[in-house]
Amino acid sequence: MVTHVPAEAPGDERGALLSFIAEQRGGIRRALLGLTDEQASSRPSASELSLSGLLKHVAEVEQGWIARAKGEPPAVHRDESNWHECFTLVGDESVESQLAYYEKVAADTEAFILAVPSLDDTFELPATSWNPKDEWLSMRWLCLHLIRETARHAGHADIIRESLDGRTAFELVAEEQRVVAEA
Repeated sequence: MVTHVPAEAPGDERGALLSFIAEQRGGIRRALLGLTDEQASSRPSASELSLSGLLKHVAEVEQGWIARAKGEPPAVHRDESNWHECFTLVGDESVESQLAYYEKVAADTEAFILAVPSLDDTFELPATSWNPKDEWLSMRWLCLHLIRETARHAGHADIIRESLDGRTAFELVAEEQRVVAEA
C-alpha cells in the first residue's frame, strides 16, 4: 500500500469501503501527474495499456456499475464492436477531461453508496457476454468489486509510469502532497 487509509469510525463499513475505493482512484490519478497527453497515451511496455486509457477505463467501468446498481443503463454501451475504445482517448477526449469525468463519477458513487438503505440491498445484473447468467449482487459486493477493479489497474498504472520515466508511486505520492501543501 502506497498511502495509508485511515481506519473507519467503529461500524462505518460504508466509509471504510469508500475510503479504499478513493485510495485506489488516487493511484490512477497520481500516475498521470506532470505528464502530457502524449506521454499519458504512450505504451512503454509490452502491454497495449496506456495511462490515459486506464483512466478512461476505470471511470467508465465505475460509472457503469453504479448505473446498473441504480437500474439504469451505463452512459456508454460497450460490446465487442467498440470495446477497444474503452482504453483509448478518442475525438476531443483528453487526460484533463477524463480526470474531471472521473471526479464526477467518484462523487456520484459516494453519494449513491451513502444513500442506499443497506449494503445488503441488491440489484440485478443480467446475463451478458462477460456475465454468463442473471444474478443479484449486493451493494457491498459492488464496493468490493470497485476496489478490486481499480486496484488492479492502479498497479498497471504504477508499472506504466515507472516504465515511462522511472517515477515510482512513492515519489508521486510525495509530489502530490507537496503540490497540495503549496496550494
